[in-house]
Amino acid sequence: MNTAPGGALRGLTGVGLVVFDCDGVLVDTERIGPAVVAELATEAGWPLTPDEVREWFLGRPESYLYAEIRAHADVPVGPDWLDTYRTRLRDAFTARPFTMPGVGELLDALDGRLLPYCVASSGGHERIEHSLTVTGLWERFAGRVFSADDVAHGKPAPDLFLHAARALGTPPDRCLVIEDSPAGVDAALAAGMPVVGYAGGPTPPAALGHATHGVIHDLRQLLDS
Repeated sequence: MNTAPGGALRGLTGVGLVVFDCDGVLVDTERIGPAVVAELATEAGWPLTPDEVREWFLGRPESYLYAEIRAHADVPVGPDWLDTYRTRLRDAFTARPFTMPGVGELLDALDGRLLPYCVASSGGHERIEHSLTVTGLWERFAGRVFSADDVAHGKPAPDLFLHAARALGTPPDRCLVIEDSPAGVDAALAAGMPVVGYAGGPTPPAALGHATHGVIHDLRQLLDS
């Protein structure tokens, strides 16, 4: 991605659809979710720290999380575990509903350019809707929300991004993905989509260095594109 004077990044030329990950890109859940997972994993007999949770699960679908918890747990983990996880995560995020810096400004700019955008997230539809609703973003994305629930294989497989592109009638090479996880970057690459790594949360920039269009630390870096 080319750098303009003042550090702005120019990467929207020729883009027909901006595809946002949700957690850690639009909403600030990646500081909350790992603590919830670490707590639940420890209760199941698999002691994990939030940093270890990020290393294992960042960007991965809930099905992968559940399978790994079951595989490592010392106690029986039934199908209600995911319900408990979703409830605790929802409660924790409701208490601290923050968007990532610059989200509103970037969406306003995309609206001004009549450039479509959507969400393609590893979270379930219920979780995505809750996160976007409590942060005031739901109306901006309603009807353009895609979940790992919709496809056979979640990130790092390309299925979810390709599904979103097909649904919105945009060729993959004209989609620009914004991702904060290595698994998400891998999924975009596998889908043949340009991708920007977003390191405005806990993910270190080096972990996103394979993103084709570089790494940014603030979504507002795209405003002069």
